[in-house]
Amino acid sequence: MVPDGQDPLPSGPQGCAVGHDLALCYLVIVGLNKGHKVTKNISKLRHSCHQGYFTKHIKFLWDMIREVCGFAPYEQRTVELLKVSKDRRVIKFIKKNVRIYICTKQQQEELNNQYPGAMRKAAATD
Repeated sequence: MVPDGQDPLPSGPQGCAVGHDLALCYLVIVGLNKGHKVTKNISKLRHSCHQGYFTKHIKFLWDMIREVCGFAPYEQRTVELLKVSKDRRVIKFIKKNVRIYICTKQQQEELNNQYPGAMRKAAATD
């Protein structure tokens, strides 16, 4: 005997009867989108996700360190090579010290920005 107003079978997700045809309950049974539809919890980013993030404060610190400590010996030699416009030699020389090509290009750009007059002097003498 079932009381009035109640289903004879216990109800599962989305009002489907438990143990009966699942195709009626779920829109998709197989594949990437299978299962019960839910909304994901949006959580705050972890602190580790901000590692290496370049902020104004970090830029200020790097500039201060560069101003106090100056250039490394290989960077000083690189500037001398830039003054005589030996670009390919500069890339090879920095690559020998830095070991990564992308970092080599960044280092060369940084040194070109530090001493823009070095390239102009070399171009003017040619």
